[in-house]
Amino acid sequence: MSFDMNKMMRQIQKLQEEMQRAYEELASRTVEATSGGGMVRAVVTGDKQLVELVLDPEVVDPSDIEMLQDLIIAAVNEAYREAEEMVARELAKLTGGLGLPGLPGLPGFPPGRGR
Repeated sequence: MSFDMNKMMRQIQKLQEEMQRAYEELASRTVEATSGGGMVRAVVTGDKQLVELVLDPEVVDPSDIEMLQDLIIAAVNEAYREAEEMVARELAKLTGGLGLPGLPGLPGFPPGRGR
């Protein structure tokens, strides 16, 4: 049994192309998270862009800005965590859970994006 380097390279290239398509598709998908019992809602894309932040008017108390800030941070961080989980689940389908996105040369989101 011989090792076919060309075949392996084609398979790697195909996987890279599939992963790039998956990243592009995931960038258009969104996840939503809330805090404060739904008083603060954050919507984040798969490439970790905050695209919507909704505040219930009842949560806006000028005398307690710190609580509002904490609720916003909690909702946004949870949305980021859910986006990361969504991406990991989808990429695991392509890589068989091998953790390949961390290998050098495989596609990822453009530098400077996300948090």
